[in-house]
Amino acid sequence: MKKIIVLLTTVLLFTGCTIVRIDTESLENTINVVLSKDNKLYNRVGKGYKYYVPRGVNYIDTNELNEKLYSDGNYYYLYIDAISYYHKKKYDIEENKDAYYFQKIDQNGKQGYLEINRQDDLYFVEFMYNYAKIEALVPKKDLNVVVLNASYILSTVKFNNNVIKLMLNETYFTNKEEKYDIFTSKKETTNVLEYQDEKEDKEEKEKDRETIIREKFTEE
Repeated sequence: MKKIIVLLTTVLLFTGCTIVRIDTESLENTINVVLSKDNKLYNRVGKGYKYYVPRGVNYIDTNELNEKLYSDGNYYYLYIDAISYYHKKKYDIEENKDAYYFQKIDQNGKQGYLEINRQDDLYFVEFMYNYAKIEALVPKKDLNVVVLNASYILSTVKFNNNVIKLMLNETYFTNKEEKYDIFTSKKETTNVLEYQDEKEDKEEKEKDRETIIREKFTEE
């Protein structure tokens, strides 16, 4: 496993009434500390789930169950796999030894992985945990804070069984199961576009995908 060493920063992790101080010397340490806590905080409610949006991260938009967030020049695309959660699907996660960074995660009985791949001058982050996934394309200098924010978000995702069951009974997810293959590592930036593709017309979809991703991650 390749390690990314960053400048030492101190972060306060709020877990209920307890404050835990994190010295984020590495991505692995950040993930292990944040995900190990039973954080019950939430300030954002989606369709069938809720989660905590860290300070400095702003909600932008919702597309079905998925949401778009923004912080300090970086967009976060949050995907929710309610179908796999409902059926308690187990993931077969294989390590990508060619990745810039890869870490398999198994915390509190929940599976996931963090994979980072270089895309030209930026870094494509894929962070899956607890039947939710965050993707972001960010500069190297922002990797630590993006992973920290993603750890908070993913660790606090809580599902509402009654709402999800109701949506399933109402065929809310009809013909949508094929879309939820996003939890297999893609090693490309294609998934961050799916959020917006469903809202765009045919002409916009035919535009070069690399051009689109540049536009979305460089807009102010």
